Amino acid sequence: MSNAFAERLSKVIEQGRVPDLHAVIAVHRGQVVLEHYGEGVDFRLNESLGHVRFTPDTLHDVRSISKSVVGLLYGIALADGQVPEPAEPLLGHFPEYPDLGVDRRRAALTVEHALTMTLGLEWNEDAPYTSAANSEVAMELAPDRVRYVLERPVAEEPGVRWSYCGGASALVARLIERGTGAALADYARARLFEPLGITRFEWSTGADGVAMAASGLRLTPRDLLAVGRLVLDGGRDLVPASWLAAALRPHVRVSDDFGYGYHWYVGDTWTGAFGNGGQRLYLDATQDLAVAVLAGQYNQPDQPTAPVVLGEVVLPGVEGTAG
Repeated sequence: MSNAFAERLSKVIEQGRVPDLHAVIAVHRGQVVLEHYGEGVDFRLNESLGHVRFTPDTLHDVRSISKSVVGLLYGIALADGQVPEPAEPLLGHFPEYPDLGVDRRRAALTVEHALTMTLGLEWNEDAPYTSAANSEVAMELAPDRVRYVLERPVAEEPGVRWSYCGGASALVARLIERGTGAALADYARARLFEPLGITRFEWSTGADGVAMAASGLRLTPRDLLAVGRLVLDGGRDLVPASWLAAALRPHVRVSDDFGYGYHWYVGDTWTGAFGNGGQRLYLDATQDLAVAVLAGQYNQPDQPTAPVVLGEVVLPGVEGTAG
């Protein structure tokens, strides 16, 4: 481990600028340059786990990084011909809701609109994830989460604007489960995690026993990094390279600084997966860099820990060293 990385991390910890930092691992050009474990109060979704001393083997919520893992699983299932192509109509794969296709704009929805979160449906995750005013929470409380998503009022033409939507991930996951005949966690275990050597993970479920595709995955820090390095390595023999080429291309702008692919954020030189509380998986192929950050700033309006770790601890040590 590089002393320079550790020294920068120690400095921001002493300054109190990375509160609730639970773990960080950075691998640059195949070498671990930073690995740190902290302690603090942690949660499994909204269930308190009390004070935890984190280790390489501690499972941790990755929250919405779950969505990006679902995106990888869709690509695996697509290569096996078990799920529809992104361009296919979405409602055609949910024939149990024939009434929802009456609206022309809703009938125009495709699988890609779900993959890119451009469904154009009314959806609001600005409310706390402890409140039913939050659309993702309301979806989990609904008797039929898929219908809950698909019947949201149409706010605009699909494909026009990115709008953060855990419901989109629920739809993508349901297509995977229907196509493969396996529960999401079982499919992830067989086709992604075990081949990566990941033997311990959890995927929290709703009251119906169905995996919470948008936010329920729990991984150890090193295993989260292993998922990132798989993506950085082009998918190896697990995720098709053709899928990653499509998934890691910006299909829609999120802001002036970055866009969104198939359940992955895409910057100019980096690819990322983000989760509530300061969960980050940051990948930069130009630097051969993979960083996993886990933190406990859940539901807080400002979550500065991960940006400080990336921007002031890790990136200054690797920028300009490509080649």
